Amino acid sequence: MSKVKTESFEDCLRSLEELVRELEAGDKGLEDSLALFEKGVALAKDLSRRLEEAKTKVEALSKDGGKLVKKPFAALDEE
Repeated sequence: MSKVKTESFEDCLRSLEELVRELEAGDKGLEDSLALFEKGVALAKDLSRRLEEAKTKVEALSKDGGKLVKKPFAALDEE
């Protein structure tokens, strides 16, 4: 499996969106579509991993009295 380049989260998301548009167009052959799909899966996994890391950091930064406290983003806006 090829390694995903170190691009910003937003760049990776744009790349994934472009791959989806290409696949939805339906004008690619089977081999090309499969290659695009494989690349899309790798991008999606990378994006998911990055989101999980961000979530962990937000939770860690929301520590309260040495105890990890999960706060929804909406609650942060209300404080």
